[in-house]
Amino acid sequence: MNYYIYILYSLKDKRLYVGCTSNLSSRIKRHNNGAVDATKHRRPLEIIYYENFDNKVDAFNRERFLKSLWGSRLKTNMLKKYLSGKKAAKTICFTNCSPEHLVVE
Repeated sequence: MNYYIYILYSLKDKRLYVGCTSNLSSRIKRHNNGAVDATKHRRPLEIIYYENFDNKVDAFNRERFLKSLWGSRLKTNMLKKYLSGKKAAKTICFTNCSPEHLVVE
């Protein structure tokens, strides 16, 4: 089963949200429909980044990293690229995902 980490950008409060799921499209719809408590007051939301993982452990480890201080620096750079009008970053990921392994399409 595939797992995804994703980063949402709130158009309302201009902040980011990091999450993990096995069904990305369904989860994004739930966020934008107000079904997720953490983001229901921050809508509308746009997905600015996601990564695909082969297993749940790697996905949750990556989510934890993105919520860390080092991860926040990476998220800040992603947000700058997104806001500057560049295409949102999408990542093709491997079993061992770390910043140096990222492949941006």
